[in-house]
Amino acid sequence: MEAAATTTGTPTHCAYCGLQCAMTLTGSTAADLTVSPRRFPTNRGGLCQKGWTSAELLRTPGRLTTPLVRRDGQLVPTTWDDALTVVADGMREAQQNRGRDAVALFGGGGLTNEKAYQLGRFARVALRTSQIDYNGRWCMSSAAAAGIRCFGLDRGLPFPVTDIGSAHAVLLLGANPAETMPPFLTHLVRAADHGGLMVADPRLTPTAAKALDGGGLHLALRPGTDAALALGLVHLAVTEGHADRTYVEQRTTGFDELWAVAAQWLPERVERVTGVAVTTLREVVRTLARARDTERGAYVLSARGGEQHASGTDTVTAFIALALVLGLPGNPGSGFGTVTGQGNGQGGREHGQKADQLPGYRRIDDPAARAHVARVWGVDPDDLPGPGRSAFELLDALGTESGPSVLMVHGSNPVVSAPEAGRVTERLRALDLLVVCDFVLSETAAIADVVLPVLQWAEEEGTLTNLEGRVLRRRAALAPPDGCRGELEIWAGLASRLGCPVLFATDPREVFDELRRASAGGPADYSAVTWERLDAGESLHWPCTTERPQGTPRLFLDRFATPDGRARFVAVDHQGPAEPVDADHPLVATTGRVLQHYQSGAQTRLVAELTDAAGVMFVQVHPDTAAAAGLADGDRADVVSRRGRTTAQVRLDDDMRPDVVFLPFHWAGDGAANALTNAALDPTSRMPEFKACAVRLEARP
Repeated sequence: MEAAATTTGTPTHCAYCGLQCAMTLTGSTAADLTVSPRRFPTNRGGLCQKGWTSAELLRTPGRLTTPLVRRDGQLVPTTWDDALTVVADGMREAQQNRGRDAVALFGGGGLTNEKAYQLGRFARVALRTSQIDYNGRWCMSSAAAAGIRCFGLDRGLPFPVTDIGSAHAVLLLGANPAETMPPFLTHLVRAADHGGLMVADPRLTPTAAKALDGGGLHLALRPGTDAALALGLVHLAVTEGHADRTYVEQRTTGFDELWAVAAQWLPERVERVTGVAVTTLREVVRTLARARDTERGAYVLSARGGEQHASGTDTVTAFIALALVLGLPGNPGSGFGTVTGQGNGQGGREHGQKADQLPGYRRIDDPAARAHVARVWGVDPDDLPGPGRSAFELLDALGTESGPSVLMVHGSNPVVSAPEAGRVTERLRALDLLVVCDFVLSETAAIADVVLPVLQWAEEEGTLTNLEGRVLRRRAALAPPDGCRGELEIWAGLASRLGCPVLFATDPREVFDELRRASAGGPADYSAVTWERLDAGESLHWPCTTERPQGTPRLFLDRFATPDGRARFVAVDHQGPAEPVDADHPLVATTGRVLQHYQSGAQTRLVAELTDAAGVMFVQVHPDTAAAAGLADGDRADVVSRRGRTTAQVRLDDDMRPDVVFLPFHWAGDGAANALTNAALDPTSRMPEFKACAVRLEARP
C-alpha cells in the first residue's frame, strides 16, 4: 500500500528509472530537503546512489528561473509574456508559410502521464501537426513492437515485479540492473542463490558477475547476435525435450513457421555466430525448464542490450518465442517481460506523444480510435492529423525543405542522447526556431532560441506508470522557485496565443480525469483509476476499468490480447549488426550506463557526489586490444567511427571481449559516445542501432 502525504514528509517516487522507488521527502525548502527510502514492493526500502542524491538537483546553482530568448546571438533573460509571444509568433509564421507540419514537438519518457497526454493533445488540437515523437522511441520501442506483435499488448512486465523474487531461474538479456536500477537486484536474489541467474551481455557487467558468483551463467555474446542466441535456445528446447507441447498447441499459433527457421540454428552454428559455448546454451535451457517443472519460477527478461539494434524487434520476438516454447507467458510464477528504463517509460508511451499514437495506446490511423478521442477532445476526427515521423527521422528532417522549421523539446537532450549526435546537432542548428523546456541549460538548451524554465520533479503533482504497469502518484513537496512554470501552463498559454478554441487545462488532476476518459476502451485503459484511489493507497495496474476496477496486476492468465486469445510465434531470423567491421574499423563499440549517471547526464552531471564517483568519460578495452593500438591503462584515446570521434580515458579490463569496446553515453562534447553511434533504424520500431557500431582506437598525441 502507498501512504498518502503526512505531516512528517511527502511520500513520492524517485525521479529516475522505471522501477520508481518509493521515497519520502522531508523539508520545507530546496536547501534543507532530504530524501529517505520508503518500503514499497518495487524497491523494498532501498534506493540507489542516484536516488539518495536526487534532492541535490533541486538546489543546483545552474537552476533556471527566468525565460531566455536569443538576441544578437546570446541567450538573455526576458519575461514569460515575451518568451511565449516569440514562440507563438514563430509557430504561427512557420505554419502559415509551410503548412501545419512545419512545427514539431519532441517529448520525453520522464514526463508525467498528464504531461505526456497533454503534449499529444497540444500537438493534434492546438497545432494540428503530425510531427511529434519522443525519446522513448530510443528506449522501449522494439520491446513494445514485439510485445504487440506476439501478445497483442505492450506492458513491460505483465506481472508484478515481486513475482520475479520467487523464481529460481531468470535469464536477463542485455540487462545490467546492478548499475541501472540496483534495488531491482533484491528480486533476483533467489535466482542468484540457486545458480539460476543467467545474463547475456557482451561484457562481464556487475550483474553478470553476480550471476557467476552464485553459480549462474554469463553468456558473453558478440554484440548484435542476440537473435541467433534466441533461435539456438529455441532449437535446443525443442530437440532436447524441454518444449511444453501442450501449451504450444493450446495457447499459441505460428509455431511451425517459427520452427522452420529455428531448426536451422544448430548449437554449433550458434556458437560460431555468437561466441557462446554449446555447453552454456544447453545449461540455459535446462535451468529454465527445471525451474518451470518444479514450479519454482522461470522468467525471460529483455532490456536495451538486445533491443537497441536495427533488428531489435525481431530479436525480442525471438526471445518471446523461447519463452512460449517453454510455456512461460501467462502462467503464474513464470513469464516474459521487458525491463523499462526511463522513469515513465511505460506511461510515456501510452498516452499520445508517439508519432503513431493516440491516448490509451490507440493507433492514430484507426478510425474508431480517432472518433473516440475526438469526442473527448471536442473536435472533428477529420481534423486530427495522421501518423508523423519517428524520433530520429523527425530530428533528421529538421530544417530541411520538407521538414519542420520549428521544434519544441520537452524532457530530452538529443544533442547528447541521439544517435549520430553530430548530425542531429547540425539539424537542430538549422531550425528557424528551437524551443527547449528545461530546468538547467542542457547541451540542447544551450543552442536553443528560447529556453523556458520548468518545474522539477519534487515541485509538481501528477502520476507515472512504472515498469510493471502500476500507476503511481507523484506529489509536490516544495513550492517551485519564482519564475518557473509547469508545462501544462505553458501549453495552455501557447494554445491561447495561437487562437485555439479548445481549452487546455492547467490542473494536472483535471488533465488526468480527461486522460481517463480518452483511454477508456483502449489497450491501456485507465478509466477506473483516480487520484483519490491512488492517494488512499490502492495498488492499481492497468487495464483498470469499470469491469475490472481493481486493475490487472497479472496479464494473459486466461487469454492473450490477440483476436483469438492465443500468443503468436512469428518467424524471424538473425540479421546481425547493420554496420560491418573492416580493416579501418575492426572493433565493435557498444554503449550503456554506469551506476552514478542517468541517460544523457544532464541531471546527474550536476551532482558532485555522482560525478566524483563516476570519474571521467572512459572506454573499456581488453588489454590486448589496447596494446595493439599502443595504449595503456589511463591513457587518453580517440574512439573513431565512420561518423565521428569520441575522446575517452582507457580503462583496461581482462574480462572484455577483444573485439568489443564499451562506452557509457552520459558525457557531452568531445566525450559524447553518440557521436559514434549508427542511426540505422529497425523497420518496425524505428529504433536506432545504439548497441553496435564499427570503430577503431587511436592514441592521442
